[in-house]
Amino acid sequence: MSLWTSAEAVVATGGRTTANWEARGVSIDTRTLKSGDLFVALEAARDGHDFVADALAKGAAAALVSRVPEGLPEDAPLLIVEDVQAGLEALGHAGRARTKAKVVSVTGSVGKTSTKEMLRQVLGGQGKTHAAEASYNNHWGVPLTLARMPRDADFAVIEIGMNHPGEIAPLARMARPHVAMVTIVAPAHLEAFESIEGIAREKASIFEGLEPRGTAIYNGDLPTSPILSETAARYAKRSISFGEAAPNHHRVTDVQVKDAATVAHLRAWRQPVLYKVAVPGRHFAVNAAAVLATVWALGLDRARALCDLGAWSPGAGRGHRERISLDIAQTDAWIELIDDSYNANPASMGAALEVLAGAEPRHDVGRVGKGRRIAYLGDMKELGPTARALHAGLADLPAMARIDRVHCVGPLMHALWKALPREKQGHWAEDVQSMQARLARDLDAGDVVLVKGSLSMGLGRLVDAIRKMRQGTDPS
Repeated sequence: MSLWTSAEAVVATGGRTTANWEARGVSIDTRTLKSGDLFVALEAARDGHDFVADALAKGAAAALVSRVPEGLPEDAPLLIVEDVQAGLEALGHAGRARTKAKVVSVTGSVGKTSTKEMLRQVLGGQGKTHAAEASYNNHWGVPLTLARMPRDADFAVIEIGMNHPGEIAPLARMARPHVAMVTIVAPAHLEAFESIEGIAREKASIFEGLEPRGTAIYNGDLPTSPILSETAARYAKRSISFGEAAPNHHRVTDVQVKDAATVAHLRAWRQPVLYKVAVPGRHFAVNAAAVLATVWALGLDRARALCDLGAWSPGAGRGHRERISLDIAQTDAWIELIDDSYNANPASMGAALEVLAGAEPRHDVGRVGKGRRIAYLGDMKELGPTARALHAGLADLPAMARIDRVHCVGPLMHALWKALPREKQGHWAEDVQSMQARLARDLDAGDVVLVKGSLSMGLGRLVDAIRKMRQGTDPS
Protein backbone atom coordinates (compact mmCIF):
# COMPACT_ATOMS: atom_id res chain seq x y z
CA MET A 1 0.00 0.00 0.00
CA SER A 2 1.41 3.38 -0.97
CA LEU A 3 1.75 6.04 1.70
CA TRP A 4 1.93 9.00 -0.70
CA THR A 5 1.35 9.30 -4.42
CA SER A 6 2.94 12.16 -6.32
CA ALA A 7 -0.51 13.68 -6.91
CA GLU A 8 -1.38 13.58 -3.20
CA ALA A 9 1.96 15.09 -2.23
CA VAL A 10 1.54 17.92 -4.73
CA VAL A 11 -1.89 18.76 -3.32
CA ALA A 12 -0.57 18.60 0.25
CA THR A 13 2.53 20.75 -0.30
CA GLY A 14 1.57 23.01 -3.20
CA GLY A 15 4.76 21.92 -4.93
CA ARG A 16 5.37 20.48 -8.38
CA THR A 17 6.62 17.06 -9.36
CA THR A 18 8.92 16.04 -12.20
CA ALA A 19 7.47 12.53 -12.50
CA ASN A 20 4.72 10.24 -11.28
CA TRP A 21 5.73 8.14 -8.29
CA GLU A 22 4.39 6.33 -5.24
CA ALA A 23 6.17 6.29 -1.89
CA ARG A 24 5.80 3.61 0.78
CA GLY A 25 7.54 5.64 3.48
CA VAL A 26 9.23 8.93 4.31
CA SER A 27 12.93 9.28 5.22
CA ILE A 28 15.28 12.10 6.19
CA ASP A 29 18.44 9.96 6.42
CA THR A 30 20.06 8.00 3.59
CA ARG A 31 21.68 5.69 6.16
CA THR A 32 18.29 4.27 7.16
CA LEU A 33 16.38 4.95 3.94
CA LYS A 34 14.40 2.02 2.51
CA SER A 35 13.62 1.40 -1.11
CA GLY A 36 10.38 3.18 -1.97
CA ASP A 37 10.79 5.99 0.57
CA LEU A 38 10.25 9.67 -0.19
CA PHE A 39 13.55 11.30 0.79
CA VAL A 40 13.16 14.70 2.48
CA ALA A 41 16.24 16.89 1.88
CA LEU A 42 16.17 18.84 5.14
CA GLU A 43 18.78 21.52 5.69
CA ALA A 44 19.97 20.81 9.22
CA ALA A 45 23.50 19.97 10.37
CA ARG A 46 24.17 19.11 6.73
CA ASP A 47 22.22 20.06 3.61
CA GLY A 48 20.05 17.14 2.58
CA HIS A 49 20.26 18.24 -1.06
CA ASP A 50 23.83 16.89 -1.05
CA PHE A 51 22.43 13.39 -0.46
CA VAL A 52 19.61 13.32 -2.99
CA ALA A 53 21.62 11.42 -5.61
CA ASP A 54 22.60 8.82 -3.01
CA ALA A 55 18.97 8.49 -1.87
CA LEU A 56 17.74 7.91 -5.42
CA ALA A 57 20.52 5.41 -6.05
CA LYS A 58 19.36 3.48 -2.97
CA GLY A 59 15.85 3.23 -4.36
CA ALA A 60 14.06 6.32 -3.05
CA ALA A 61 10.74 6.82 -4.83
CA ALA A 62 11.40 10.57 -5.05
CA ALA A 63 13.04 13.43 -3.19
CA LEU A 64 11.40 16.47 -1.58
CA VAL A 65 13.66 19.41 -2.46
CA SER A 66 13.65 23.19 -2.76
CA ARG A 67 16.09 23.19 -5.68
CA VAL A 68 17.36 20.66 -8.22
CA PRO A 69 20.72 19.33 -7.04
CA GLU A 70 23.55 19.29 -9.55
CA GLY A 71 24.37 16.11 -11.40
CA LEU A 72 20.92 14.50 -11.33
CA PRO A 73 19.49 12.96 -14.50
CA GLU A 74 16.74 15.01 -16.17
CA ASP A 75 14.08 12.42 -15.32
CA ALA A 76 14.96 12.24 -11.59
CA PRO A 77 11.71 12.03 -9.57
CA LEU A 78 11.53 15.22 -7.48
CA LEU A 79 8.85 17.04 -5.51
CA ILE A 80 9.96 20.68 -5.66
CA VAL A 81 8.72 23.13 -3.01
CA GLU A 82 9.77 26.59 -1.86
CA ASP A 83 11.00 25.37 1.53
CA VAL A 84 11.69 21.76 2.51
CA GLN A 85 10.85 22.17 6.21
CA ALA A 86 7.52 23.79 5.29
CA GLY A 87 6.93 21.01 2.77
CA LEU A 88 7.47 18.36 5.44
CA GLU A 89 5.10 20.21 7.77
CA ALA A 90 2.48 20.31 5.01
CA LEU A 91 2.80 16.54 4.57
CA GLY A 92 2.41 16.17 8.33
CA HIS A 93 -0.76 18.27 8.35
CA ALA A 94 -2.16 16.26 5.43
CA GLY A 95 -1.23 12.94 7.04
CA ARG A 96 -3.06 13.98 10.20
CA ALA A 97 -6.08 15.31 8.29
CA ARG A 98 -6.72 12.09 6.38
CA THR A 99 -6.35 9.63 9.27
CA LYS A 100 -9.22 8.24 11.33
CA ALA A 101 -6.80 7.20 14.07
CA LYS A 102 -7.23 8.26 17.67
CA VAL A 103 -4.17 10.39 18.43
CA VAL A 104 -2.38 10.64 21.77
CA SER A 105 0.32 13.29 22.34
CA VAL A 106 2.85 13.09 25.17
CA THR A 107 5.22 15.64 26.65
CA GLY A 108 7.10 16.05 29.94
CA SER A 109 10.48 16.87 31.38
CA VAL A 110 11.05 13.19 32.11
CA GLY A 111 9.52 9.98 30.87
CA LYS A 112 7.86 11.07 27.62
CA THR A 113 9.71 8.55 25.46
CA SER A 114 9.22 5.60 27.82
CA THR A 115 5.55 6.55 28.23
CA LYS A 116 5.22 6.77 24.43
CA GLU A 117 6.59 3.24 24.24
CA MET A 118 4.19 2.02 26.96
CA LEU A 119 1.35 3.50 24.94
CA ARG A 120 2.65 1.83 21.78
CA GLN A 121 2.62 -1.52 23.58
CA VAL A 122 -0.81 -1.09 25.15
CA LEU A 123 -2.63 0.50 22.21
CA GLY A 124 -0.95 -1.96 19.86
CA GLY A 125 -2.90 -4.75 21.56
CA GLN A 126 -6.17 -3.08 20.55
CA GLY A 127 -5.49 -1.86 17.02
CA LYS A 128 -2.85 -0.85 14.50
CA THR A 129 -0.69 1.71 16.30
CA HIS A 130 1.73 4.20 14.79
CA ALA A 131 4.54 5.90 16.73
CA ALA A 132 8.03 7.13 15.94
CA GLU A 133 10.82 4.59 16.36
CA ALA A 134 13.05 7.16 18.06
CA SER A 135 12.60 10.42 19.99
CA TYR A 136 11.34 12.34 16.97
CA ASN A 137 9.70 15.05 19.06
CA ASN A 138 10.90 18.38 17.62
CA HIS A 139 10.03 20.75 14.76
CA TRP A 140 10.91 18.15 12.13
CA GLY A 141 10.28 14.99 14.15
CA VAL A 142 6.58 15.62 14.77
CA PRO A 143 5.66 16.39 11.14
CA LEU A 144 7.82 13.45 10.01
CA THR A 145 5.91 11.12 12.35
CA LEU A 146 2.58 12.46 11.07
CA ALA A 147 3.71 12.22 7.43
CA ARG A 148 4.58 8.56 8.06
CA MET A 149 1.10 7.80 9.45
CA PRO A 150 -0.26 4.65 7.77
CA ARG A 151 -3.58 5.18 6.06
CA ASP A 152 -5.23 2.44 8.11
CA ALA A 153 -3.82 3.28 11.55
CA ASP A 154 -6.23 2.92 14.49
CA PHE A 155 -4.06 4.78 16.99
CA ALA A 156 -1.08 7.14 16.86
CA VAL A 157 1.26 8.25 19.64
CA ILE A 158 3.05 11.55 19.07
CA GLU A 159 5.87 12.60 21.39
CA ILE A 160 6.39 16.37 21.67
CA GLY A 161 9.50 17.95 23.19
CA MET A 162 10.97 21.42 23.54
CA ASN A 163 14.16 23.35 24.19
CA HIS A 164 12.79 26.91 24.13
CA PRO A 165 9.51 28.72 24.84
CA GLY A 166 6.80 28.55 22.21
CA GLU A 167 7.74 25.21 20.66
CA ILE A 168 5.10 22.83 22.01
CA ALA A 169 1.80 24.56 21.11
CA PRO A 170 2.40 24.68 17.31
CA LEU A 171 3.40 21.01 17.28
CA ALA A 172 0.37 20.09 19.39
CA ARG A 173 -1.93 21.97 17.01
CA MET A 174 -0.36 20.03 14.15
CA ALA A 175 -0.89 16.69 15.93
CA ARG A 176 -4.48 17.54 17.01
CA PRO A 177 -4.58 14.87 19.73
CA HIS A 178 -7.71 13.35 21.18
CA VAL A 179 -5.71 12.80 24.38
CA ALA A 180 -2.79 15.00 25.49
CA MET A 181 -0.53 14.11 28.42
CA VAL A 182 2.10 15.79 30.60
CA THR A 183 4.18 13.21 32.49
CA ILE A 184 6.08 15.56 34.80
CA VAL A 185 7.49 19.09 35.06
CA ALA A 186 11.04 19.17 36.41
CA PRO A 187 14.21 21.28 36.16
CA ALA A 188 15.33 20.80 32.55
CA HIS A 189 16.18 23.35 29.87
CA LEU A 190 16.42 25.98 32.61
CA GLU A 191 18.88 27.89 30.45
CA ALA A 192 15.94 28.88 28.22
CA PHE A 193 13.34 29.46 30.93
CA GLU A 194 13.28 31.83 33.87
CA SER A 195 11.71 29.35 36.28
CA ILE A 196 10.12 25.95 36.74
CA GLU A 197 6.75 27.70 36.37
CA GLY A 198 7.79 28.80 32.88
CA ILE A 199 8.57 25.19 32.01
CA ALA A 200 5.15 24.15 33.35
CA ARG A 201 3.35 26.70 31.20
CA GLU A 202 5.24 25.50 28.13
CA LYS A 203 4.43 21.84 28.87
CA ALA A 204 0.79 22.70 29.54
CA SER A 205 0.51 24.31 26.10
CA ILE A 206 0.21 20.79 24.65
CA PHE A 207 -3.45 21.03 25.67
CA GLU A 208 -3.96 23.87 23.18
CA GLY A 209 -3.88 21.33 20.35
CA LEU A 210 -6.64 19.09 21.71
CA GLU A 211 -9.47 18.09 19.45
CA PRO A 212 -12.98 19.15 20.52
CA ARG A 213 -14.12 16.94 23.41
CA GLY A 214 -10.48 15.97 23.98
CA THR A 215 -8.99 14.71 27.24
CA ALA A 216 -6.09 16.26 29.17
CA ILE A 217 -4.03 13.96 31.41
CA TYR A 218 -1.46 15.49 33.76
CA ASN A 219 0.65 14.74 36.80
CA GLY A 220 -1.18 15.98 39.88
CA ASP A 221 1.65 15.55 42.39
CA LEU A 222 3.73 18.58 41.39
CA PRO A 223 4.13 22.07 42.84
CA THR A 224 3.26 23.26 39.33
CA SER A 225 0.21 20.98 38.93
CA PRO A 226 -2.19 23.96 39.34
CA ILE A 227 -0.72 25.46 36.16
CA LEU A 228 -1.36 22.18 34.32
CA SER A 229 -4.86 21.92 35.78
CA GLU A 230 -5.83 25.48 34.88
CA THR A 231 -4.59 25.13 31.29
CA ALA A 232 -6.34 21.78 30.91
CA ALA A 233 -9.60 23.32 32.08
CA ARG A 234 -9.39 25.92 29.30
CA TYR A 235 -8.79 23.51 26.42
CA ALA A 236 -10.06 20.06 27.42
CA LYS A 237 -13.57 18.68 27.69
CA ARG A 238 -12.31 16.32 30.39
CA SER A 239 -9.25 16.39 32.66
CA ILE A 240 -7.67 13.44 34.48
CA SER A 241 -4.90 13.87 37.02
CA PHE A 242 -2.62 10.99 37.99
CA GLY A 243 -0.02 10.42 40.68
CA GLU A 244 0.31 9.28 44.28
CA ALA A 245 -1.45 12.12 46.10
CA ALA A 246 -5.00 11.61 47.39
CA PRO A 247 -6.88 14.07 45.12
CA ASN A 248 -5.74 12.44 41.85
CA HIS A 249 -8.36 10.77 39.65
CA HIS A 250 -5.93 7.94 38.88
CA ARG A 251 -4.15 7.50 42.21
CA VAL A 252 -1.28 5.08 42.71
CA THR A 253 -1.79 3.84 46.27
CA ASP A 254 1.09 1.39 46.59
CA VAL A 255 4.28 0.70 44.66
CA GLN A 256 6.53 -2.31 45.22
CA VAL A 257 9.81 -2.06 43.32
CA LYS A 258 11.12 -5.58 42.81
CA ASP A 259 14.50 -6.56 41.42
CA ALA A 260 13.08 -7.25 37.93
CA ALA A 261 9.63 -5.64 37.92
CA THR A 262 7.40 -3.06 39.61
CA VAL A 263 4.00 -3.97 41.01
CA ALA A 264 1.50 -1.25 41.88
CA HIS A 265 -2.04 -0.67 43.09
CA LEU A 266 -4.21 2.03 41.54
CA ARG A 267 -7.55 3.61 42.41
CA ALA A 268 -9.17 4.69 39.15
CA TRP A 269 -12.73 6.01 39.16
CA ARG A 270 -13.35 4.29 42.52
CA GLN A 271 -12.16 0.94 41.25
CA PRO A 272 -9.05 -0.88 42.54
CA VAL A 273 -6.57 -1.93 39.88
CA LEU A 274 -3.49 -4.14 40.27
CA TYR A 275 -0.85 -3.83 37.56
CA LYS A 276 2.85 -4.31 36.86
CA VAL A 277 5.58 -3.31 34.45
CA ALA A 278 8.51 -5.58 33.70
CA VAL A 279 11.15 -3.15 34.95
CA PRO A 280 12.05 -1.74 38.37
CA GLY A 281 11.17 1.91 39.01
CA ARG A 282 8.49 3.85 40.87
CA HIS A 283 8.45 6.44 38.07
CA PHE A 284 7.52 3.75 35.54
CA ALA A 285 4.58 2.68 37.72
CA VAL A 286 3.34 6.27 38.06
CA ASN A 287 3.54 6.95 34.32
CA ALA A 288 1.80 3.63 33.70
CA ALA A 289 -1.16 5.07 35.61
CA ALA A 290 -1.30 7.82 32.96
CA VAL A 291 -1.28 5.15 30.25
CA LEU A 292 -4.23 3.42 31.92
CA ALA A 293 -6.00 6.78 32.13
CA THR A 294 -5.53 7.07 28.37
CA VAL A 295 -7.04 3.62 27.89
CA TRP A 296 -10.06 4.71 29.93
CA ALA A 297 -10.39 8.01 28.02
CA LEU A 298 -10.41 6.17 24.67
CA GLY A 299 -12.95 3.63 25.89
CA LEU A 300 -10.65 0.63 25.35
CA ASP A 301 -10.41 -2.77 27.00
CA ARG A 302 -8.65 -2.19 30.33
CA ALA A 303 -8.17 -5.88 31.12
CA ARG A 304 -6.28 -6.40 27.88
CA ALA A 305 -4.34 -3.19 28.49
CA LEU A 306 -3.20 -4.45 31.92
CA CYS A 307 -1.89 -7.68 30.36
CA ASP A 308 -0.02 -5.81 27.62
CA LEU A 309 1.38 -3.28 30.11
CA GLY A 310 2.83 -6.12 32.17
CA ALA A 311 4.97 -7.18 29.21
CA TRP A 312 6.50 -3.73 28.62
CA SER A 313 10.16 -2.96 29.36
CA PRO A 314 12.23 0.09 28.34
CA GLY A 315 14.57 0.23 25.39
CA ALA A 316 18.33 0.71 25.28
CA GLY A 317 19.62 3.73 27.16
CA ARG A 318 16.40 4.25 29.11
CA GLY A 319 16.71 1.90 32.06
CA HIS A 320 17.27 -1.33 30.14
CA ARG A 321 18.79 -4.04 32.38
CA GLU A 322 21.03 -6.90 31.32
CA ARG A 323 23.51 -9.33 32.78
CA ILE A 324 27.12 -9.31 31.60
CA SER A 325 28.94 -12.59 32.13
CA LEU A 326 32.59 -12.09 33.16
CA ASP A 327 33.81 -15.70 33.19
CA ILE A 328 33.18 -18.54 30.73
CA ALA A 329 33.74 -21.20 33.37
CA GLN A 330 31.98 -19.57 36.33
CA THR A 331 28.27 -19.29 35.56
CA ASP A 332 27.46 -16.98 38.49
CA ALA A 333 30.26 -14.50 37.70
CA TRP A 334 28.22 -11.67 36.18
CA ILE A 335 27.41 -8.05 36.76
CA GLU A 336 24.02 -6.43 36.23
CA LEU A 337 24.05 -3.36 34.00
CA ILE A 338 21.37 -0.65 34.11
CA ASP A 339 21.72 1.34 30.89
CA ASP A 340 20.08 4.75 31.42
CA SER A 341 22.63 6.64 29.36
CA TYR A 342 20.31 8.36 26.90
CA ASN A 343 19.52 11.49 28.91
CA ALA A 344 19.44 13.02 32.38
CA ASN A 345 18.01 15.82 34.49
CA PRO A 346 17.56 16.03 38.28
CA ALA A 347 14.19 14.25 38.29
CA SER A 348 15.23 11.35 36.07
CA MET A 349 18.56 11.07 37.89
CA GLY A 350 16.72 10.72 41.19
CA ALA A 351 14.44 8.05 39.74
CA ALA A 352 17.37 6.08 38.33
CA LEU A 353 19.30 6.24 41.61
CA GLU A 354 16.20 4.93 43.40
CA VAL A 355 16.18 1.95 41.03
CA LEU A 356 19.85 1.30 41.72
CA ALA A 357 19.28 1.59 45.47
CA GLY A 358 16.56 -1.07 45.24
CA ALA A 359 18.68 -3.52 43.23
CA GLU A 360 20.22 -6.51 44.99
CA PRO A 361 23.94 -7.12 44.41
CA ARG A 362 25.30 -10.64 44.97
CA HIS A 363 28.05 -11.52 47.40
CA ASP A 364 30.92 -14.02 47.41
CA VAL A 365 31.03 -14.41 43.61
CA GLY A 366 33.84 -11.99 42.71
CA ARG A 367 37.31 -11.04 43.80
CA VAL A 368 35.99 -8.28 46.08
CA GLY A 369 33.59 -10.63 47.86
CA LYS A 370 30.89 -8.05 48.60
CA GLY A 371 28.65 -7.12 45.70
CA ARG A 372 28.18 -3.36 45.32
CA ARG A 373 25.76 -0.81 43.91
CA ILE A 374 27.87 1.40 41.63
CA ALA A 375 26.86 4.48 39.65
CA TYR A 376 28.62 6.15 36.73
CA LEU A 377 27.02 9.60 36.42
CA GLY A 378 27.63 12.23 33.72
CA ASP A 379 26.77 15.92 33.58
CA MET A 380 23.13 17.00 33.35
CA LYS A 381 22.97 19.70 30.69
CA GLU A 382 20.91 22.88 30.16
CA LEU A 383 20.25 23.60 33.85
CA GLY A 384 21.26 27.24 33.81
CA PRO A 385 22.95 29.12 36.67
CA THR A 386 21.83 26.60 39.32
CA ALA A 387 23.50 23.68 37.53
CA ARG A 388 26.31 23.07 40.04
CA ALA A 389 23.94 23.26 43.01
CA LEU A 390 21.55 20.80 41.35
CA HIS A 391 24.42 18.38 40.74
CA ALA A 392 25.71 18.68 44.30
CA GLY A 393 22.18 18.20 45.62
CA LEU A 394 22.09 14.65 44.31
CA ALA A 395 24.31 13.71 47.26
CA ASP A 396 21.38 14.38 49.62
CA LEU A 397 18.92 12.05 47.90
CA PRO A 398 17.70 9.22 50.19
CA ALA A 399 18.72 6.65 47.57
CA MET A 400 22.39 7.62 48.01
CA ALA A 401 22.43 5.91 51.41
CA ARG A 402 22.24 2.48 49.71
CA ILE A 403 24.73 3.19 46.91
CA ASP A 404 28.30 2.05 47.55
CA ARG A 405 30.34 3.97 44.98
CA VAL A 406 29.68 6.91 42.64
CA HIS A 407 32.00 7.66 39.73
CA CYS A 408 31.48 11.09 38.16
CA VAL A 409 32.15 12.29 34.61
CA GLY A 410 32.24 15.93 33.53
CA PRO A 411 32.94 19.35 35.06
CA LEU A 412 29.45 19.75 36.53
CA MET A 413 29.50 16.31 38.14
CA HIS A 414 32.64 17.39 40.00
CA ALA A 415 30.24 19.30 42.27
CA LEU A 416 28.52 16.03 43.19
CA TRP A 417 31.81 14.21 43.63
CA LYS A 418 32.97 16.83 46.16
CA ALA A 419 29.63 16.67 48.01
CA LEU A 420 29.73 12.89 48.47
CA PRO A 421 31.02 11.25 51.67
CA ARG A 422 34.56 10.03 51.18
CA GLU A 423 33.55 6.36 51.37
CA LYS A 424 31.18 6.81 48.41
CA GLN A 425 33.54 8.82 46.25
CA GLY A 426 34.70 6.84 43.26
CA HIS A 427 36.73 8.49 40.53
CA TRP A 428 36.08 11.81 38.86
CA ALA A 429 37.08 12.32 35.24
CA GLU A 430 36.72 15.21 32.82
CA ASP A 431 35.54 12.91 30.03
CA VAL A 432 34.36 9.40 29.26
CA GLN A 433 37.65 8.20 27.80
CA SER A 434 39.49 8.68 31.08
CA MET A 435 36.81 6.82 33.02
CA GLN A 436 36.56 4.04 30.48
CA ALA A 437 40.18 3.00 30.96
CA ARG A 438 39.49 2.01 34.58
CA LEU A 439 36.35 -0.09 34.12
CA ALA A 440 37.92 -3.55 34.35
CA ARG A 441 39.64 -2.61 37.63
CA ASP A 442 36.60 -0.92 39.17
CA LEU A 443 33.92 -3.54 38.46
CA ASP A 444 33.55 -7.06 39.76
CA ALA A 445 31.15 -9.99 39.58
CA GLY A 446 28.15 -9.43 41.80
CA ASP A 447 28.01 -5.66 41.22
CA VAL A 448 24.96 -3.78 39.96
CA VAL A 449 26.04 -0.86 37.77
CA LEU A 450 24.03 2.20 36.70
CA VAL A 451 25.24 4.41 33.83
CA LYS A 452 23.39 7.71 33.39
CA GLY A 453 24.04 11.18 31.99
CA SER A 454 22.96 13.65 29.34
CA LEU A 455 23.33 12.27 25.82
CA SER A 456 26.03 14.76 24.85
CA MET A 457 28.30 13.37 27.60
CA GLY A 458 28.66 10.14 25.62
CA LEU A 459 28.17 7.72 28.48
CA GLY A 460 26.84 5.25 25.96
CA ARG A 461 30.51 4.50 25.30
CA LEU A 462 30.85 3.37 28.91
CA VAL A 463 27.87 1.08 28.39
CA ASP A 464 29.50 -0.36 25.26
CA ALA A 465 32.78 -0.86 27.11
CA ILE A 466 31.03 -2.73 29.94
CA ARG A 467 29.32 -4.94 27.38
CA LYS A 468 32.70 -5.71 25.83
CA MET A 469 33.78 -7.18 29.16
CA ARG A 470 31.36 -10.03 28.37
CA GLN A 471 32.80 -13.54 28.33
CA GLY A 472 30.84 -16.56 27.12
CA THR A 473 27.05 -16.77 27.24
CA ASP A 474 25.10 -14.54 29.61
CA PRO A 475 22.78 -16.18 32.15
CA SER A 476 19.10 -15.79 31.35
